[in-house]
Amino acid sequence: MNSTMLTALALVLVLEGLGPMLLPRLWRRMILSMTQLPDKLLHRFGGGLVVAGMVIYCMLHIHRGG
Repeated sequence: MNSTMLTALALVLVLEGLGPMLLPRLWRRMILSMTQLPDKLLHRFGGGLVVAGMVIYCMLHIHRGG
């Protein structure tokens, strides 16, 4: 993995850790409510996050002149 990917991974871990660290009760309720959602909705939500992440990555890559 190159340093850009490791930096991205580190940022994801930091952002993912903020919820349970700062607002554990709210975070737990959110996770519990997500378990009640239909699989199809979770599938679409996850796909949307992947697409958004790839768009941001591509925009940054183009902006850097890569």
